[in-house]
Formats: sequence, structure tokens, C-alpha cells
Amino acid sequence: MTYYSTKTYDHNEGLSCAFRQWKATESHCRFIHGYSLAFKLVFGCSSLDDRNWVQDFGGLKEIKAWLKQQFDHTFCIAEDDPEFQTLMLLDGNIADIRVLPAVGCEKFAEHVYNHVSKIIEQQSGGRVWLDSVECREHGANSAVYQRD
Repeated sequence: MTYYSTKTYDHNEGLSCAFRQWKATESHCRFIHGYSLAFKLVFGCSSLDDRNWVQDFGGLKEIKAWLKQQFDHTFCIAEDDPEFQTLMLLDGNIADIRVLPAVGCEKFAEHVYNHVSKIIEQQSGGRVWLDSVECREHGANSAVYQRD
């Protein structure tokens, strides 16, 4: 038997992030744009804890702080962006830049998954796993990264 619980950091959290998807050459997404991102984390386990919980949501403060550090009024830049050096001139002056391997909903979901899954495994002693992360730009667009 598997149990699941979810934690959502919705658009009202203020995770207002700008980015550009430079490889989207035929789309307006190649330009700098942004969203107030939202994330949904899905936790799984085979056995509940002594309170009959999958995940203690009170233990997620570190994750919320990290999400804010990564995505709250930041400009995320792909490390392979051909304008990387030019964009980095903005850092600390008029932009708070985060460099990621790649950007966009799918890659943000993967980035959050990779970071949060380690925290959850350590906190729970391996009892809980992070099953998936959904990143939403707005009500119509989202992407999910899920464990194998």
C-alpha cells in the first residue's frame, strides 16, 4: 500500500521569477518574461508515521525558504544561454540572478525535485520519498517532474 500527501506553494507565495528560453527561437518565450510560479510537491510512503502522516508539513520550512531564495524576485538564466555574459552584467545591480542548467517549467520542476528529494529522504530517514513536483506558470500551464 502506498500513501500520498501534497504540499502546494501557490502563486500567492510571491515566487515571481523572470527567465528566457533562448532555444525557443520561433516563440515569444525567447524574450525575458516571468510568472509568479507555483509548486505542488507530492510525497509518498509505504507506512505512515506515529501521527498517521505521510509528511509533517511543519518540517518544510527549509524548503519554503529555499524556494523563496531561488524564485522570489529572481532572474533565472540557463548556463548555456548565448547571452550569458551580457545577462550576468545585470547581477546584483538590477537583477538577482540564479544560474541553472536550463530554465522553464519542466526544468524548474526538475531542479526543485532534485533539491527537495534529498531533504525529504534525510528528514524521514528514507521512509518518505518525493514522488513528483509540478511547476505552474499560471492556471493553464504546468509541467511535472516525477521520480522513476
